[in-house]
Amino acid sequence: MSTARIFVPNDATALACGADRVARTLAEALAARGTEARIVRNGSRGLFWLEPLVEVETPAGRVSYGPVKPSDIPALLDAGMLEGKDHPLCLGLVEEIPYLKKQTRLTFARCGIIDPLSLDDYKAHGGYKGLAKAVEIGPSATVEEVFQSGLRGRGGAGFPTGIKWRTVAATSADQKYIVCNADEGDSGTFADRLIMEADPFCLIEGMTIAGLAVGATKGYVYCRSEYPLSLAVMDKAIAIARKAGLLGDNVLGSGLSFDMEMRMGAGAYVCGEETALLESLEGKRGVVRAKPPLPAIKGLFQKPTVINNLISLATVPVILEKGGAFYRDFGMGRSRGTMPIQLAGNIKHGGLFETAFGISLGELVNDIGGGTASGRPVKAVQAGGPLGAYLPVHQFDTPFDYEAFAAKDALIGHGGIVVFDDTVDMAHMARFAMEFCAHESCGKCTPCRIGSTRGKETLDKIMAGERREANLAILTDLCHTMKLGSLCALGGFTPYPVMSALTHFPEDFGASPKLPMAAE
Repeated sequence: MSTARIFVPNDATALACGADRVARTLAEALAARGTEARIVRNGSRGLFWLEPLVEVETPAGRVSYGPVKPSDIPALLDAGMLEGKDHPLCLGLVEEIPYLKKQTRLTFARCGIIDPLSLDDYKAHGGYKGLAKAVEIGPSATVEEVFQSGLRGRGGAGFPTGIKWRTVAATSADQKYIVCNADEGDSGTFADRLIMEADPFCLIEGMTIAGLAVGATKGYVYCRSEYPLSLAVMDKAIAIARKAGLLGDNVLGSGLSFDMEMRMGAGAYVCGEETALLESLEGKRGVVRAKPPLPAIKGLFQKPTVINNLISLATVPVILEKGGAFYRDFGMGRSRGTMPIQLAGNIKHGGLFETAFGISLGELVNDIGGGTASGRPVKAVQAGGPLGAYLPVHQFDTPFDYEAFAAKDALIGHGGIVVFDDTVDMAHMARFAMEFCAHESCGKCTPCRIGSTRGKETLDKIMAGERREANLAILTDLCHTMKLGSLCALGGFTPYPVMSALTHFPEDFGASPKLPMAAE
C-alpha cells in the first residue's frame, strides 16, 4: 500500500489562517500513531473562506476538509481522514466543490494541485509543453500565436500582448529585456501572489517563452515588498529551473539564451505603472516617464523591453501548448480568454475565481461569492482597485468585459472586486480615493499632485455641508481636469471612484440631484 499524501497549503493566506500549525500538529499526530504519510505543502486553490483547506489523496480523487484547526486533527484522524472518510469538516472531492467546479481554470490549472517547487510535478501536469512548442515553431511563429490568441494585458490597461511582443521583436538592439510587473498593489487583488506561491514555474516558463520569442536574454520580476513569501518561492524555483537547464544558455536545445531574477520594490503604488516600475528597477526614484518613447522601443536601461503583467506572462504557456485559437474561443467581444477574478471585502465566499469573460457582476457577487459576509444587502462593489469605479446593484447585469465596463465609466483593472454592504458611507470612500492619490502620487505632474490634495479638501467641505452645490461643481471640474490632464493612470483614474460615488449615491453627500461623469 502506497504512503498516503496529505496536502496542506503553504501560501500567505493559508499561513495567516494557521496552516503551519495545522501541518505541524498533523506531523506530530501521525508520528505519535506510527502512521506513515507524506505531507505536501501545496499552494492555495483560492477558496480562502475554507483555509486551511487540507486535502487527502484517495483512489477516488482528492478529498478535502476545511477549514481545519490544529485542534481538529485528532478527530479527523480518528474518523479516517487518511482514507477520505466522512467528518463534519469533510467537503467531499475538492474538484466537486461548486465554487471550484464552476471555474474555467487555464492560467491557474495547477494552483493548489502540485507541489510548487517540484519540477517533476509541474511537468506531470503539462508544464514546459508550451516552451517546447515555442522552440519547435520558432520566435516569429510564437509571437503570432500570442497575437492570434487575443490575450490582452491583465494588469488593467488591456493592451494586446501580441502587439507589444511584435514591436520588441521588430526592434533591433544589442540587448532586450522581459520585465514582469508583479507589483500587485490594487486593493482586493492576490492573483499574482497565488501564481508565485502555488505555480512559480508557470511564470518562469511564460517569461522564457517571451524572451526566446522577441530575442531578449534577460528577465526581471518586479515583486512588491509585501510579498516576502512569493519572493522566497520564486528565488528557489528560478534556481531549480536554472540547474535543470531550463534557464541560462541554450534553453531546451534552442541555441538561445534566457535567464531571469527577482527584484523587490519598496511599496510605492505608482510603481505598478510600467514606466515608474522601470525607473525603480534601474535603481532610481519611481517617477512616471513621459511617452513616447514607448518601453517596447526604449524601456529598461533604454533598451527594447516587453513589460507585461504577471498574469499575462503566466497565461502564455497554455496558449503555446493548446494554440492561440483554443484560448481565443473563450470570452466575449474583444475580451478573449479567461480572467482570474478576485472576490474580496464584505463577501461570504472570498477568493479567486477564474472564468471566461462575459459572466455578469451580479452572478459573481451573489451566486459565486454568496453575497455579503455580514448578511446585509450589498450597496456597491468597487472593481479595478482603489482607482476603480463603484458600481451599484442596479448595474449588476454588467458583463465582466473591458468594453462593457468602460461603457459604465468603470474599469476591470487587475480583476479585483471589493464588496460593500449598506452600512458604507460613499462620501468617505470618495474622499479616500483622493487621499490615496495624494499619498501615492510621484509628484511629477500637476493634475495628480495638486488635484488630489485639492480634491480631498473640497470633499471635506462638502461633507461638512459648506457651500455644498458650489463645491460639488468644483469637484466635478477638478475630476475632469485630473482625468484628462494627468501623466499616468494614478491621477487619471482617481476620478472614477469619486464621480461614480457622486453619481450613484448622491444621498451620502447630502445632494439630491445625480451628477453625470464629466464629459470628455
